[in-house]
Amino acid sequence: MATKPITDPFVLHACELLSCLGPVKATRMFGGYGLAVDGMNVAIIAWDTLFLKTNTETAPRFLAEGARAFEYEARGKTMSLHYHTPPEEALESPALMAPWARLALQAAVAARQPAPRRAKRS
Repeated sequence: MATKPITDPFVLHACELLSCLGPVKATRMFGGYGLAVDGMNVAIIAWDTLFLKTNTETAPRFLAEGARAFEYEARGKTMSLHYHTPPEEALESPALMAPWARLALQAAVAARQPAPRRAKRS
């Protein structure tokens, strides 16, 4: 089954912004888009907003720049995922986005790593 090509201008712009990471693949998901590099999700687009992958190491850098966390409502509760908006000026060019894109890739790579094994108790 063939998929329709992505034509949304903002999605194409986001892929260009993240191009320093390599070829970016956009996939439709949950009314938005997932953006992946080498099979790793590095960003999502929801509500016409770009959110980059973060973790406990990288999120403080985003928050220091005024980032907004990806949050949604489910069963009457606010839920969040490890994604944050980049600084507004980073949306202007791939060069300005590059440091934020690299942090997103760092978080995506870390998420792929197996959890550390716990020592067996005897």
